[in-house]
Amino acid sequence: MTGNQLFGQIEALQSCLCVGLDPDLDRLPAVLDGEQYPLFIFNREIIDATAQHAVCYKPNTAFYECYGSWGWQQFEMTVAYIKEHYPEKMVIADAKRGDIGNTAGRYAKAFFENMPCDAVTVAPYMGRDSVEPFLAYKDKWTVVLGLTSNASAEDFEMQDDLYRKVIETAMQWGTPDNLMFVVGATRPEMLARIRTFCPDNFFLVPGVGAQGGSVEDVLKNGANSRCSVLINSSRGIIYASRGDDFAAAAASAALNLKMQMQGIIIAR
Repeated sequence: MTGNQLFGQIEALQSCLCVGLDPDLDRLPAVLDGEQYPLFIFNREIIDATAQHAVCYKPNTAFYECYGSWGWQQFEMTVAYIKEHYPEKMVIADAKRGDIGNTAGRYAKAFFENMPCDAVTVAPYMGRDSVEPFLAYKDKWTVVLGLTSNASAEDFEMQDDLYRKVIETAMQWGTPDNLMFVVGATRPEMLARIRTFCPDNFFLVPGVGAQGGSVEDVLKNGANSRCSVLINSSRGIIYASRGDDFAAAAASAALNLKMQMQGIIIAR
């Protein structure tokens, strides 16, 4: 997926919503009990219900890997379903991979060749050669952890502005057409600060909803003239209801976020 295609989706929908697909067997609606592939069926219903509001989907691999090959199969089924039925939507594999170059190359091959993912999240701690194999793929995106939304980001990321060093260094490895940064919604003032030295790259912003971040704060502080922000919501959408109406509730939650985005995006 190219940058222009992603911008086109944001413009067409007046939305920058990314739906996190993090299904937990213990939280799925009872109506799915007894299904052979409940994670996939849950995801499929959520995707169909929210596709008119979202520009992208972000399945977190941990929620599939924890169930072994059965879970991973449903991850692959989910990605394939999106690409077959909604090919215009970006798929971000939230895998947070990070290893030496030859291993990173295998991770990149897994997500970009063996599966039709458009992007993958990576941890840059090991430096340039752990990230470059992902950047080598044309029209694919590497999403580097910059300043995350969890409370413990203060342990390392915020010490001596380490997050800034990471982002400014990583900016030299790629371009705004293949490199994004994860920047958490829970520190909106930091979004504004990061935008001053990272003006053009997309930000993938988790932390809206369950973690306390707001759409207004994210867009006010993180958006540039072309938006260049993807706001992720996971639990607030996919667990909007645990009843038989879970898909309809997810659609309503996604629409609510889209309408918040729409008003701000149009006003810019």
